[in-house]
Amino acid sequence: MTHRVALLPGDGVGPEVIAEARKAVDALELPIEWTELAWGSAYWHEHGRMMPADWPDVLEGHAAVLMGAVGDPSVPDHVSLWGLILELRQRLDLWANLRPVRLFEGIPCPLAGRGPADVDMLFVRENTEGEYSGVGGRVHRGLPAEVGIETSVFTRTGVERVLRHAFELAAARREVLTSATKSNASRFGYVLWDEVAEEIAAEFPGVRYARVLVDALDARMVRDPGSLDVVVASNLFGDILTDLAAAIQGGMGMAASSNIAPGSQQPGVFEPVHGSAPDIAGQGIANPAGAIWSASLMLGRIGEPEAARALLSALEEVCRSGPRTRDVAGSATTREVGEAVARQVAAVSARPR
Repeated sequence: MTHRVALLPGDGVGPEVIAEARKAVDALELPIEWTELAWGSAYWHEHGRMMPADWPDVLEGHAAVLMGAVGDPSVPDHVSLWGLILELRQRLDLWANLRPVRLFEGIPCPLAGRGPADVDMLFVRENTEGEYSGVGGRVHRGLPAEVGIETSVFTRTGVERVLRHAFELAAARREVLTSATKSNASRFGYVLWDEVAEEIAAEFPGVRYARVLVDALDARMVRDPGSLDVVVASNLFGDILTDLAAAIQGGMGMAASSNIAPGSQQPGVFEPVHGSAPDIAGQGIANPAGAIWSASLMLGRIGEPEAARALLSALEEVCRSGPRTRDVAGSATTREVGEAVARQVAAVSARPR
């Protein structure tokens, strides 16, 4: 069966790293039909919006979207965010954002004395509501009494589904689940979150569950990352904690993610966590590892688990032996790393089975 995959290179370094991710996937010789989408900041300048109004129809029939970073200094951040990625997440109801955090051999860790055995976490971020629900407004614009109101939304349905999925993932890993909360100060949404977590925890007696205040959790991530396995968090907390996690695993260029709706047929959106990095765009030095890892997550989601493992294994080998980009103590270009991963994929695929 042919997999139809939409390719959304995005802005800044996005096209550079996505080109290498596609190159690595193509080396697997899978039946993939790519559809390239020129959405993003350039599209906004031409059309006044980040993507066309009929974008759901454009994505109809696609198994997944492989996306680069979106954003440019010429477009306000809230315009690019709400006009594209948050629109995709909310309209497609991609309620789970999964962000694996591993320190690969060969990649330096900023935590003294820590190695690959100490850093292996999976973050499950609620992806469609919470602090990024989009509910609020501004009044008295331009006046001294101007007010901006942003309302967090926590529904039992939204909280329950992401927590249940996190428990299921923890049960299949090391059976440790940590919930990031702030119910001592946020006494409505996060108290609901905690109550639902306790209810679901009773259904998973084999999973060691703990709720930890988010400020204490970020300190624990630095002091003892090996104590964490699966971490589940709200939209905002998941966003912040995974940037810290990315630093621990070697930097933003290493971080991958998937936006999915488990149990549905909606096309997932797979993207590296780093931003568009306009300061280095066009220099050929961006790290493509996060984009390649995101492509591996995509392959697993669309029913190609062996290919997903082969691609991730190839990336691990290149991280171990090089070449590596300068953000992870190397000197290679984006293209050199991508080509090395593609060669490693081809070499593995050529071995007799």
